[in-house]
Amino acid sequence: MVNLVAAQKPLLHGLMKLAGIKPHTVEIKPGTVMTFWVPSETLKKSNSNNPEKPDPNKPVIVLVHGFAAEGIVTWQFQVGALTKKYSVYVPDLLFFGGSVSDSGDRTPTFQAECLAAGLRKLGVERCIVVGFSYGGMVAFKMAELYPGLVQAMVISGSILAMTDTISESTLSELGFSSSSELLLPDSVKGLKALLSVAVHKKLWFPNRLHKDYLEVMFTNRKERAELLEALVISNKDCIIPTFPQRIHLLWGENDQIFKVELAHDMKEQLGKKTTLEGIKKAGHLVHLERPCVYNRCLKRCLGCLQLDEAPN
Repeated sequence: MVNLVAAQKPLLHGLMKLAGIKPHTVEIKPGTVMTFWVPSETLKKSNSNNPEKPDPNKPVIVLVHGFAAEGIVTWQFQVGALTKKYSVYVPDLLFFGGSVSDSGDRTPTFQAECLAAGLRKLGVERCIVVGFSYGGMVAFKMAELYPGLVQAMVISGSILAMTDTISESTLSELGFSSSSELLLPDSVKGLKALLSVAVHKKLWFPNRLHKDYLEVMFTNRKERAELLEALVISNKDCIIPTFPQRIHLLWGENDQIFKVELAHDMKEQLGKKTTLEGIKKAGHLVHLERPCVYNRCLKRCLGCLQLDEAPN
């Protein structure tokens, strides 16, 4: 029987190419490769193994996905809205999509280091990073390690770091025993439970579609479980960096996983360069649940961030 989710992939790939991005694999180092969807014009030369630098007249936006899906699935409604004015890059983090590594390092720091190395190999010198959920934590780490690369950030449904207190309280409130039970479901029932806490408006899909999604999207289960284990740190090890970048927190007001109160607390912790904007009637998957509103807010925010960077 045809897997319905797998069957839709060529259509999604075609839509991404129409929007102006194409897939490209980057070797970060021997044993570690990452897949990026990159601006099509950077691959026009016959030797596409060495992509051209992005258009200097278009600011670079990097869209970093969360834990339940790879890059273009996560950002399918945002890419087309951004490619006219921006050079859009959509990476697959390690153990998502076509990205793999033989390294045993599963920390967000390693993800950030590999992402930064991949972007530099693609000729990206400066970018605004839009990070969702797990991708937001990787974005925060990349901004901390490479302030010369990361110009500004837009963060949705994420936190600076997953401390053991936040992890335990969140899982307890949601009724899950572990991060893997929540984010790595192995049954239709588990996937339905994840979706029920990830969206504000309850959605209905046939069981077959849930089953097909599990088969296609939840690969590399061992490595992803290790990513979740490496994500949680002790409270005493959590140090809030001083970011030189502007940070905009763009949140679903009904987010049950990382509640908007956490966003307010984070805004206070990060200081005056951080702003917060809520989107009503939207949960954790705000960019998928209310894409038109999200895109409008995102484009307005990106425009403001660009003005802030413009020379006087």
